[in-house]
Amino acid sequence: MSEEQPLVLVFMPPLVDLLAASERAKGTPLSEDEVIELRDSATCMALQEPAADAMAAQRGYADIDPENCWSEWQRIRLELSSAGD
Repeated sequence: MSEEQPLVLVFMPPLVDLLAASERAKGTPLSEDEVIELRDSATCMALQEPAADAMAAQRGYADIDPENCWSEWQRIRLELSSAGD
């Protein structure tokens, strides 16, 4: 019998996309409270780790870690804004 794989939360759409779209719509940077609220109200599903990894590979990029979404969003939003320059 095989050992069961751990479950991973996969956000649909990915948190990074949700936060980027929300910030564009708002027109100003999201606050920490807004980022947390968006994370907490986002749609997600629990997948076994290999399936979640396969989705990320197919998508072509990793999503933001929901446990560290504020700090990761701060880093990623700077990368996204400099990529648009």
